[in-house]
Amino acid sequence: MASIATLLLLSFALFSTSIFADPDSLQDICVADLTSGTKLNGFPCKANVSSADFFSSLLSKPGLTNNSFGSVVTGANVEKLAGLNTLGVSLARIDFAVGGLNPPHTHPRATEVVYVLEGELDVGFITTANVLYSAHIVKGDVFVFPKALVHFQKNNGKKTAAVLSAFNSQLPGTQSLGTTLFAATPQVPDNVLSKAFKISTKEVEIIKYKFAAK
Repeated sequence: MASIATLLLLSFALFSTSIFADPDSLQDICVADLTSGTKLNGFPCKANVSSADFFSSLLSKPGLTNNSFGSVVTGANVEKLAGLNTLGVSLARIDFAVGGLNPPHTHPRATEVVYVLEGELDVGFITTANVLYSAHIVKGDVFVFPKALVHFQKNNGKKTAAVLSAFNSQLPGTQSLGTTLFAATPQVPDNVLSKAFKISTKEVEIIKYKFAAK
């Protein structure tokens, strides 16, 4: 636990410098009023604040990985921890079954740093020049995914794995490429996807069916 606490302190020290993805706060605290109908860049501040607004045990237990990808992301962002509003940081825990994959995705608003809590993972990101940077990481290792670049994590080990992720945004956002392209609403036209991926429209329909919500 001490090493994890040290990592968190280092991560927040890093993200508290001049590399915020979010705008700087203009006041000490601005706990998010998640029920407000006001639309702005972030969330308005709520009037009644308590210590509970700054505490969460969301990441203390493994998430359930019984899904088609064999992984689950548990976020501790401003939507789950209102005290993060305007502070420019958030965390997530990612759990992996054996063979589990966090499929290729991007975080449009943040850089991500992962710290391996247990197990081992094959991870990587792809630059806009189509260069893959990858590594095999084990317990205690750290890997960085630059802001907005496509990246992935895969558990090719023989036991479950988990990482702690730190972001320099209160709400980094996630776009999983397969879901974004094949399960958008309204749908991306079949002829666009078939030409982009050089497959038939029938194959596009099959892939869309697999991504459709069950």
